[in-house]
Amino acid sequence: MIKNRLFEEQIKALSKISKAIASDLYLEDILRLIVTVTAEVMDSNICSLMLIDEKTRELVIRATQSMSEEYNKKPALKIGEGVAGRVAQLNKAIAVRDVTKEKEYKYQDIAKKQGLCSLLCVPLAVKGKPIGVINCYTSRPHDFSETEIEILTSIASQAAVAIENTELLVKSKIIQEELETRKKIERAKGILMHDENLTEEEAYLKIRKYSMDNRKTMREVAEAIILAADMKQLTGVKSSQAHRPKLA
Repeated sequence: MIKNRLFEEQIKALSKISKAIASDLYLEDILRLIVTVTAEVMDSNICSLMLIDEKTRELVIRATQSMSEEYNKKPALKIGEGVAGRVAQLNKAIAVRDVTKEKEYKYQDIAKKQGLCSLLCVPLAVKGKPIGVINCYTSRPHDFSETEIEILTSIASQAAVAIENTELLVKSKIIQEELETRKKIERAKGILMHDENLTEEEAYLKIRKYSMDNRKTMREVAEAIILAADMKQLTGVKSSQAHRPKLA
């Protein structure tokens, strides 16, 4: 009966998380929902999700349903440091019956104050590469079952999908913006080359100089040149009389 209940709760939890991933929620909201749902399913006192900061190679808390400021602001962990750091390093789940007696656990003082006892920590991985961990704490000694480990592993997989999708979307937007910027600069160069009889290099340097002198992006300068050219076509006004920035 208990196993069936856990299975039903797992399905409900994964369904909620799947809907969140498919929605237009921001990543922070999705991660917050994941830890909240996970805490309910696992009957966890505190659930937290930590991600690896690629610059510092440290695990930092990105989401938790804990109201404890002391826990939420605890220092980051290096990869390989502490229980969570080891999970990220080994890409393998670790269960600890009592963190207050576990030498490898780094924050025993916080655990004692918050009444934390047993810990199940599983990795978040994208295509086999660890990107973080999910921690689930209980307030009493608890031996985590295979079913519970499977549930948290499944939730971690869903969380990893949400994070990967968001990162791909961000990268896609950045690439798209770069392509749009290049197109506009190319068009602006063409306008200057035609109107002022400049070489391609001279037109580019002119745009760049105006950009630097006036603390505007090259895209902004290019857009102003294009707008002036479009105005010229609509009104028949010479480009020098249109609203084009005066490039030195």
